[in-house]
Amino acid sequence: MATPSPELTASHDTGDAPGKHARRFGLPVATALVMGNIIGGGIFLLPASVAPFGTISLVAFGVLTLGAIALALVFGRLAEQHPRTGGPYVYAREAFGDFAGFLTAWSYWITTWVSNAALAVAAVGYLDVLLPLHGSVAATITAALVIQWLPALANLAGTRYVGAVQLVSTVLKFAPLLLVAVGGLFLFDPSNLGPFQAGDAGPFGAISASAAILLFSYLGVESAAVSAGEVRDPRRNVGRATILGTLGAAFVYLLGTLAVFGTVAHDKLIGSTAPFSDAVNAMFGGTWGGAAVACAALVSMTGALNGWTLLSAQTPYAAAKDGLFPAVFARKRRGVPTAGVLVTAVLASLLTVYNYTAGPEGVFETLVLVTTFTATVPYLLATAAQIYFLASGRSAGVNRPRLIRDAVLASLAAGFSMWLVAGSGYAAVYQGVLFLFAGVLVHACISARRNRNSGRTGAAA
Repeated sequence: MATPSPELTASHDTGDAPGKHARRFGLPVATALVMGNIIGGGIFLLPASVAPFGTISLVAFGVLTLGAIALALVFGRLAEQHPRTGGPYVYAREAFGDFAGFLTAWSYWITTWVSNAALAVAAVGYLDVLLPLHGSVAATITAALVIQWLPALANLAGTRYVGAVQLVSTVLKFAPLLLVAVGGLFLFDPSNLGPFQAGDAGPFGAISASAAILLFSYLGVESAAVSAGEVRDPRRNVGRATILGTLGAAFVYLLGTLAVFGTVAHDKLIGSTAPFSDAVNAMFGGTWGGAAVACAALVSMTGALNGWTLLSAQTPYAAAKDGLFPAVFARKRRGVPTAGVLVTAVLASLLTVYNYTAGPEGVFETLVLVTTFTATVPYLLATAAQIYFLASGRSAGVNRPRLIRDAVLASLAAGFSMWLVAGSGYAAVYQGVLFLFAGVLVHACISARRNRNSGRTGAAA
């Protein structure tokens, strides 16, 4: 293992000696973390969700993929310069100060725990295929909470177990996904594709509408950067893991969606609630595909919950070490910030219970879009930080060709982030801004307390 840099050692020092439960991630696990967090449960629903727009939705997929790769390249470059736990938070604070850092950490934290609630609710939908739960609200809520707390317990057991769960779940989820993706190409029937553009919207409107649905599917490209302090040789491995994980996820997304489009008739796909099940049934006959895909979806979402739970604790941990979050978030046990894991699990659990008690007209679907909006705040601030570092000459060791390349990538990533904000929709932006304003009040209280304590320390001296 490479010797940690001084910056990494300082940022990773928690006052605890490394134990047998705390272990740094290598390149394979870091790549699995990125892929596992990007590919959650969305891949099992996306083909049917975008089918009403026609196959032009594949163009939206392509645009989103290019934007995600641009973000991945920017995060990889930033991680080389600042290989510390916290990812976008570290970059924004380094460039723009404490308030920007806090806003990044706060917004990203909201994204993680609301995403956890969304994944748990989606997982229950697939569990219902295997163990019918729809007759009992209490059983449904219990199942959602169990699905949510199992990854939290794995995190509390230590980073050693987080990496193991992530690697296993990523391998298991790819087997059925690749089966559909590759097998579907052999049985591809162009007549199933339907119209290139369906509906009354023009081409640009159809692409934008499709993208608004697909945005949530690419959250997670920053996973390795956020956990840089837990990665061995982060200057080398974080960037590679980010690129490899994003490309792997994009490959599965595009190939899987294309395979489903070509094996399930367009009219049937529009009304499908389990498009991958329908694709398997069309490929092999019978009705066993629903159960098989349900198992794959549960594995996929459990792995995504495992990774997102880790990320939900890492950003508050980094902010708390700098005095921008409550100090309890800076405490680690077995390499894991336990307070961050517990608070995130509790908040996500409360939101999950609310979803099931609010009825069919609840606001949970809007909150899922809120995660898309809140995720773009860290993305935009991180890309702005990269532009600032390049323009101010603070990116050490950058020759002119690489400076130009990095500037172009950062600009593309910033534009992509702004497009994500627009695609979130007015309701999501409205509620997301309320979440951010609540964070401003929290920052005011924390800053006032920190300044008061600093004044007392100065007076005593």
